[in-house]
Amino acid sequence: MKILVVDDEEVIRDALERALIKDGHEVMSSGDGLEGLKIFHVFRPDLVVLDIVMPGMDGLTVCKRIREVADTPIMMLSAQAITEESIIEGLKAGADEYIIKPVGLNEFVARVNALLRRAQMVASDNDQGYNDGYLMVDLHRRHVYVRNQKKHLTPTEFKLLATLIENAGRVVSQRSLLEQVWGQEYVNDIYYPRVYIAQLRRKIEPNPANPIYILTEHRIGYRFEKQTPGSID
Repeated sequence: MKILVVDDEEVIRDALERALIKDGHEVMSSGDGLEGLKIFHVFRPDLVVLDIVMPGMDGLTVCKRIREVADTPIMMLSAQAITEESIIEGLKAGADEYIIKPVGLNEFVARVNALLRRAQMVASDNDQGYNDGYLMVDLHRRHVYVRNQKKHLTPTEFKLLATLIENAGRVVSQRSLLEQVWGQEYVNDIYYPRVYIAQLRRKIEPNPANPIYILTEHRIGYRFEKQTPGSID
């Protein structure tokens, strides 16, 4: 896969690049946000790794610019402890996830590959998707529409929604979601489902504060509830 690494710290950038090349990926890198954005348009990577704090154009701005033209998976690098607030800020910018620097190279490569797998998810012939007139999800084309308006979902958000729809009417535990959506590398990131579910509700629910599609089973997990076609104004 083609991966773009944008980080102004040369030592970290070079280490990440070497680790990815060793794993068999084609890599280009940049130490500047604006230059990285220019490389993105030429290189057309399958995944982008972005440092947040950079001189000139910061990582969140680069992320927003990429999201204007592409659904490419984006991993943000943070030098500070990751909080739910920082994850939400990144999700709103269009990032798929965060990882803390310095990061173990084996863990970094594993998470990159897990994110690539999510982005390449292919629906089986038995997956019919979902459509009740208000919410339409095409699992094969990876499209989501709300009131006939296309909604942008990151690869992770789409995989999360698809997993819930495939288990409609059944509770999916938080651990199961972590394993099915994020992969074994994320089983200890217990806050991920809650934060991503909240972001997903903002995109698809008629009223995110009173959800009707993605329901919470307290201390257990989440359940997707199908709605009667035409029942939502």
